[in-house]
Parts: sequence; C-alpha cells; structure tokens
Amino acid sequence: MSSISRALALLSVFQTKDRELTAAELARRSGLPRSTAYRIAGELADLGGLEQTPDGHFRLGMKLFEWGQLALYQRGLRESASSFLADLSTATHQTAHLAVLDNCEVVYLDIIRPSNAPRMHSRVGGRLPATVTGLGKAMLAFSPPDVIDDVIARGLPRMTANSITDESRLRAELAKIHRTGIAFDHQEQAIGTSCCAAPIFGMNHRVVGAVSVSGHTSSIRLDLMSAAVQSTAAGISRVQGARLER
Repeated sequence: MSSISRALALLSVFQTKDRELTAAELARRSGLPRSTAYRIAGELADLGGLEQTPDGHFRLGMKLFEWGQLALYQRGLRESASSFLADLSTATHQTAHLAVLDNCEVVYLDIIRPSNAPRMHSRVGGRLPATVTGLGKAMLAFSPPDVIDDVIARGLPRMTANSITDESRLRAELAKIHRTGIAFDHQEQAIGTSCCAAPIFGMNHRVVGAVSVSGHTSSIRLDLMSAAVQSTAAGISRVQGARLER
C-alpha cells in the first residue's frame, strides 16, 4: 500500500457512532501495524485531517469537514437543489432527501426533516446501499448497464425483509422505473418508513442525482407524492443543466 492508501484506510475506519478512537483501534480496524497506524495518525493530525485529544485518542479533524463542504459546492447539485428541496418538504410535510450515486451506494447531500418525521438511517454525508432506497433505484434505472451489473456483482444487501435481493426482480423493477420515472422504497431500508424518488439529470440527459420524500408508511400517500417529487426533480434538472452549460 502507498502512503496515501494507508492514510485513506486509516480515515475510512471511522463510523457514524465513533467520536474518537485509540491508536490500537485504528490499527485493528485498518489492518495496519500499530506503529504504522500511530505514525500516520500523527502526520494526519499535523495536517488537520485528524485531531489528537489530551488522552491520546484520535478524532476526525475540521479540515475534513471543510473539504467535504467544498466538494459539495464544487459539485453544484446541492446549491441548485436547495430551494426546491425546502419547497418539497413544506408542500408534502415529509422528509425531503437529495442524494448522488457513488460506488454502488447512495450518498446523502442534503436532508430537510420535519420535527415529526420518523427516525431513518439517512444523514447528510451518510451512505446506504443503492438497492434498498428509492433514491438509489431511481438513479440506477437511468445509469449505464455496466453500473447496474457492478451493483449486482457486489451483492444485493438485505436491510429488512422487504429489501430486494434477487437479481431478476431488481432488473424488472429498474426497467419499470425507467418507464415511469418514479421509484419507491416500500420499507426496504427501514421498517415503518416508505418513500418515492425521482432522478435528476444534467447535460445530455445524464443522471446526476435524485430527490425523494420519505415518511411513516402508515400515513404517507406515495401515489399522491409522486407528482410533487417528479416536478421537483425536473426543476432541479433544469437549473443543474443551465449551471453546467455556463
């Protein structure tokens, strides 16, 4: 492994629940020798990628947050979608999500969550398997065939009993989404929550992201939400396409 690979391996071991980790935990999770892990962690701390606490533990540094925000705004999608996402949440009284597809996973760029919204696995900057979310399926349905093949080759994870784990069923659903332009998550990533999602397109009709609304399965009317979600996605697509043409 190169020095950069080892540094990225070390940073990648942090999970949502981790506030800080010891050098021993960094080494164990990354598979690096403890002395190597401690040396690289020290170098990352000097550069701002990590911070070392008074008791010698390590936590992610503010420099990573700065880079993350810069990456979001350089991509431009979050900025293009901001007002649309707020309007969608207000109009539907549901949680509105904005996401992109990265390495077979959904990455959440922005979330507007009402106070009465159900608990979900989503968080800004977080990831979920694409095949268990409406957002992911909306993007996959308009992705090149090799992207879909790669997702299937990596395995279809099961997060609930409703998750799609069968290749033929997934391909059939993606074909339907491609025809209708709307995707659904029927309690596939969390029991008790459902959502509908629509793809966002950039130049040359290339899918660049997706938008969705999610809520309690017992109360959300997905059939009534579909038009609002598709209209929001179309509006973001127009703005995003105009930005890219400039």
